[in-house]
Amino acid sequence: MNYIENIYICIAAPLIVSILCLRGRRRRSMLFFLGGMTACLAASYISTFLAMLHGADMTLASIEISPMVEEVLKLAPVLFYLLVLEPEKEDIMGTMIMVSVGFATFENVCYLTGNGSAQLLHLLIRGFGTGAMHVVSGMIVGMVLYYLWDRLYLRFAGTAGLLALAITYHAIYNLLVAQSGAAARIGYILPMLTVLLALTFGRKSLKNLAR
Repeated sequence: MNYIENIYICIAAPLIVSILCLRGRRRRSMLFFLGGMTACLAASYISTFLAMLHGADMTLASIEISPMVEEVLKLAPVLFYLLVLEPEKEDIMGTMIMVSVGFATFENVCYLTGNGSAQLLHLLIRGFGTGAMHVVSGMIVGMVLYYLWDRLYLRFAGTAGLLALAITYHAIYNLLVAQSGAAARIGYILPMLTVLLALTFGRKSLKNLAR
C-alpha cells in the first residue's frame, strides 16, 4: 500500500504550500480539503485493520466496515473545528463539503492508480458517483451540525442519528456498486440524482448552508 502514501505526499505538498500562501476563507477551504484527504488515508488503514481483525473479505468490508469508518473520520475534522475554534454557524456546511470533496478526490485518485485508466467511461461515471455520494453523506451530517449544534440537548443525539443515516446511505451505495449490471448503474446514479433533487427543491436552503 506504499503507493497510497506516495500519492498522498504528491498531492498534499502543493496543498500545504497553498495553505501557507492563502488567507481567510481560501486558506480554510484548502485546509479542510487536505483534512478530507488525510481522513481518507487514515480510513484506508483503519478499515483494512478491522477487516483483517474480523476476517471480512473486500465486499463485506466495503459494506459493513468502510462506511462507518469513513463517515466518522470525515466528521472528525469538522468536530475539531467546531469544538476548538468555535466558528460562525454559517461556516459549518461549507467546511463539511470541502472535507467530503477532499476525501472523494483522494479515493478516486487511488482507485484510478490501482485499477488503471483503460475504461474512461466507467471512471467518469464512478468519479461523479463517488464524489456525489461523499458530498451527500457529508451534507446529511452537516445539516444536523448547522441546525442543532446550538441546542445542547439535541446536539449529540442528532449528530449520532444523522451520522447513522449517512453511514446507511454510504453502505447502500457501496452495496449497489459492488454488483454488476443494473444494480451498479443504479448505485452510481443514486447520489447524482440525490444532488440534482437537492439542487432543484432546496436550492435556496443549500445556498444559505454553503455560504
